[in-house]
Amino acid sequence: MTDETSRYEAVRSRDGRFDGVFFFAVETTGIYCRPSCPATTPRRRNVRFFPTAAAAQSAGFRACRRCRPDAVPGSPEWNVRADVVGRAMRLIADGVVDREGVAGLAARLGYSPRQMQRQLTAELGAGPVALARAQRAHTARVLLQTTGLPITEIAFAAGFASVRQFNDTIRAVYAATPSELRAAASGTPGRSARTTTRYGRRATPEAGVPLRLAHRGPYCAGPVFDLLEREAVPGVEEVSGERGARTYRRTLRLPYGTGIAAVEEPGEAGRRGRAPSGARPGGWLEARIHLTDPRDLTTAVQRLRRLFDLDADPYAVDERLGADPGLAPLVAARPGLRSPGAADPEELAVRALVGREEAARLVQRYGKALDAPCGGLTHLFPEPAVLAGAEPDGPLGALTAALADGTLRLDPGADREAAEAALRALPGMDGPTIAEIRMRALGDPDVAPDGPDATDAADVPDRRRPWRSYAHRHLRAAAESAAAESAAAESAAGEPAATEPGATTPASAEPAAAGRTALGHANADLPTTEPEH
Repeated sequence: MTDETSRYEAVRSRDGRFDGVFFFAVETTGIYCRPSCPATTPRRRNVRFFPTAAAAQSAGFRACRRCRPDAVPGSPEWNVRADVVGRAMRLIADGVVDREGVAGLAARLGYSPRQMQRQLTAELGAGPVALARAQRAHTARVLLQTTGLPITEIAFAAGFASVRQFNDTIRAVYAATPSELRAAASGTPGRSARTTTRYGRRATPEAGVPLRLAHRGPYCAGPVFDLLEREAVPGVEEVSGERGARTYRRTLRLPYGTGIAAVEEPGEAGRRGRAPSGARPGGWLEARIHLTDPRDLTTAVQRLRRLFDLDADPYAVDERLGADPGLAPLVAARPGLRSPGAADPEELAVRALVGREEAARLVQRYGKALDAPCGGLTHLFPEPAVLAGAEPDGPLGALTAALADGTLRLDPGADREAAEAALRALPGMDGPTIAEIRMRALGDPDVAPDGPDATDAADVPDRRRPWRSYAHRHLRAAAESAAAESAAAESAAGEPAATEPGATTPASAEPAAAGRTALGHANADLPTTEPEH
């Protein structure tokens, strides 16, 4: 939406579809908001538009306390774009600037720091430092309002270089001191930092950080959790509970330490925040993250967002695919279906190659055991360098060696075309495996199916651009649903269930030698303790 008149109309109608796509600021109040903000619509002559929250903050505007514009889903544009700006935004979200600085970001993308600054500022109104600063401020707010960590520890955990920088940024972004932000979470200004919150007692490192992972529009959670449950690797992942109320849990290897994340499946109606009249609200997934080092919060959240595909634009996807006669009934049956990504791209590549049972063997043999196992979660998935040294032969050895030496890059800033070329040069990599890795590990929303689903007329893939990954998920979900219904009917009749043609075999039933599981993990911004509009 490039036309400012159209943007203002979206603000007037409080259209939640554009939350995170752009922001607007009011010059008479010095505040910036999300498009769906329920406050009185300002006059057009007083409104300015910005492509990012960082750009609004750099222009001197503070975040609205009512609509929490810093807590919106991220722009879906960064999922689609494969250019340097899109890749840079994915890396910044993953915390690369905090860990490696602007020089590290630029080196990963093959640019000089000056070129990187110029490109991002020209297109987004803010450079890499300002974009990272906005992210740090939101991380700090989450820690202030959901944990009992000392304020000094929060400053460094959020990525700030000094307490002074932390204090200045919080005042500039939220027009409040860190202590005032913390007190506001209890609803009683001036109370102790260790008072209770709406979640009960403030979170401790042992209790983890409670989060609400925002998304826009409807979220069809059932197929995502079905997929995660079917392919869960023992020791690394587990899914508990009944359908419609399941909890997915997994271990995370992070830059500064390790983590355990738990994400709850929303009920059939989904969880939604308060929405003003006329808005098209999103919602959130409830989550909790346990970290050995709080500096990993930003990275852990972004990896969950990619796993659950929380930054997608379901309105755009469903509109495009719903116009395809072959997909229209499937889209109508599952509005908001996501194309899951990966919490660990390198792990997913290994699993896509060897299958679930072999992945479980690798975990037990080479995975690093957790210092404190939690239920069925006992290990981290083994690193590529470990696997390359332990089992150097065959396709697995070739893949892990390429990942370990950097010949193959699957990080958020990786060039998708270059990664696919590197995959095709490896032995044992067939078309379906490469397509799965590109769709999941690289988060590409426009991967044409390669295999049983690639049987349509030649013009069908182009009609489904740029959302062919989502078309693939719709076809897969429909086949699995039909197979499940057939199995249930045959079971009720007392006959052995037969796998319906075209349906995928459950990962747990695949022999390791047969190869691949139908992998499927899933990307809005950092978590919030406030309901989403």
